[in-house]
Amino acid sequence: MARNIGFLVLILSIASICEAATFNPISDSHRSAALELFTPAADGSLNSLEETYEALRTFEALGIDKKSDMKAYTCQTVVDTLWSPSSALKDLFQALRVNGILKCELNDEAFTGIASRLRDSVNEANTLLDFYYSIGSLKLIKEQTAEVDVHLGDADGVFRAVKALSQSDGRWRFSSNNPESSSYAAGLAIETLAGVVSLASSEIDQSLIDTLKKDLLKLFDGIERYDDGSCFFDEKLVDAVGNQGPVSASSSIVRGLTNFATSTSESLNVPGDRLLCLAKFFLGIGIPGNSKDLYHQIDALVCLENNRVSIPLILSLPASVLSVTRKDQLKVRVNTVFGSAAPPLSVKLMQIFTSGSKDASIIQKELNFDPKTELHVLDTLPENIDVGTYTFTFEILLHDPEHKKIYATGGRTKVPVYVTGVVNIDQAGIAILDSDLGSVDTKKRLDLTGENTIALSANHLQKLRLSLELTTPFGHAFKPHQAFLRLTHESGVEHIFLVGNSGKKFEIILDFLGLVEKFFYLSGRYDIQLTVGDSVMENSFLQPLGHLHLDLPDPPERGARPPPQPVDPYSKYGPKAEITHIFRSPEKRPPRELSLAFLGLVLLPFVGFLIGLLLLRVNLRNFPSSTLPAAFAIFFHIGIGAVLSLYTVFWLKLDLFTTLKALGVLGIFLMFFGHRTLSNLASSSAKLKSA
Repeated sequence: MARNIGFLVLILSIASICEAATFNPISDSHRSAALELFTPAADGSLNSLEETYEALRTFEALGIDKKSDMKAYTCQTVVDTLWSPSSALKDLFQALRVNGILKCELNDEAFTGIASRLRDSVNEANTLLDFYYSIGSLKLIKEQTAEVDVHLGDADGVFRAVKALSQSDGRWRFSSNNPESSSYAAGLAIETLAGVVSLASSEIDQSLIDTLKKDLLKLFDGIERYDDGSCFFDEKLVDAVGNQGPVSASSSIVRGLTNFATSTSESLNVPGDRLLCLAKFFLGIGIPGNSKDLYHQIDALVCLENNRVSIPLILSLPASVLSVTRKDQLKVRVNTVFGSAAPPLSVKLMQIFTSGSKDASIIQKELNFDPKTELHVLDTLPENIDVGTYTFTFEILLHDPEHKKIYATGGRTKVPVYVTGVVNIDQAGIAILDSDLGSVDTKKRLDLTGENTIALSANHLQKLRLSLELTTPFGHAFKPHQAFLRLTHESGVEHIFLVGNSGKKFEIILDFLGLVEKFFYLSGRYDIQLTVGDSVMENSFLQPLGHLHLDLPDPPERGARPPPQPVDPYSKYGPKAEITHIFRSPEKRPPRELSLAFLGLVLLPFVGFLIGLLLLRVNLRNFPSSTLPAAFAIFFHIGIGAVLSLYTVFWLKLDLFTTLKALGVLGIFLMFFGHRTLSNLASSSAKLKSA
């Protein structure tokens, strides 16, 4: 029976479409990854307050309740850090960020002391990180209590001091002593300036705001783009603050931009499609493999979900594989990056590109919206769509013109779609042809949907022909990615041939006369196997057809020899061959009656010995009469009897080693009680002589 399997053909045949990609909103997979990557200890602690904040921020954004598990230990650490006069600026900043989520029990006195120290730090700061931690901490205090004055008296001066570290390309330096600029530093600087605007006791000079807006546009002009519509900020300064990369750099800029947009009423003039392509970048990286990148991904998407500039709308397909055999419907979903519902809108299918072709079919058909499932549905695929790989181009149309100022749709969106179906297989057959006349010697029909056990024979003067027709469900010619004929010799040597096609018909003719050298002159049985497969062919198969007995001439003296067959390197670790020991055949035993007669003769002297003892009236008066010596003597005789019994059991069934171990134990027993018995006899004899 044909086996519809996902074998190697499916791996090789799914070609990526560079100009199109599918982006899906945050899912439960991210929640599972967060629980796995952020694993607190039994007391709720993590390695540092920074990691604790990243975990809490990620859990909160994903709707995972872990505050109660982490609050007791973490709040104690936060309180100790905030009350300690020796805490570094970074530790104070991280402690305040954690407190903003956990709402630990802190009085205004603690905030007042910290605020005074932080204002002094702002005046003494000379690096970007000093400004970032100091101003960021003051802003956090402002958000957590209204009783403490955290305003900056000379906000313009602080703004200019931070702005002095900017570069002409929109990026920032970490300090005036470091000429290298950084995209990650740019995000920190913009977030810092947002804090300055928020903490200013009076309006910031408008010229400073305008200058920063120009820097933002320069920064976005240098953004890196992928062909799938996503974009990111690259980090060229590697070791500025840890090992930053595109994820952390892009997240830093998104966080800074959205914070600055919240702090000022100014329009930043950043195109919405730039934020949309950044959202696609963060969604396109899937699920990061480390906690730091997962935090940056989730934090950036939270900022994009709730920003004042432009909220990205993500178009995704619940299923990008559609079957014409099952008559699947095309379904489209439009959500925010976290899967929230989109505003009222319509989705139009504008164009359809065939894979490998720049020509497009103009469709311009609006999809029907299903309010129950919140999906936009195309009931039937266009008539010109057959099995194959396509790029569908969609356009999102917002119903309310005011929503265009709030949401970013990005114009037209390209999405890869795989249309599959059951391919029809007809006129399949295999034949042996005579080389000279081309007449059919043997012909067999093949059922490629069932089992085939054909048996063919040929010599080197004949040919083998295999043919079949492949058509799509709509009757068009179908060319799969793979169509191979494999012949495997009984020795393991394989030969693979590509089956060519002309329209619907696939045919291959093997002329054995020209292949004798390639076949290494190996006569014998060849197993025949046909492989036809494609990523859009639902009934791809790898089908054994039977076998061919091939008679080839003997090889010449210097003819080609088959290559050595590969040896599995792990075979040496497999089970070894069983070792069969050959023992000497046991000697022929005498008849049972003779053995019993011999046993009687052996026991006869012992019986005579006992009778002799009785007739001689053996004197047992020397047997000890006292209790303890008598016990020793009794045990001594019991030991002798035990040794004799052991010899008997050894003769019946015990092996030599077991007998020797038991004899060793009995020997010690005999030695002890025999020594005591003989000592008692010697003592009694000495007393009699002295008397």
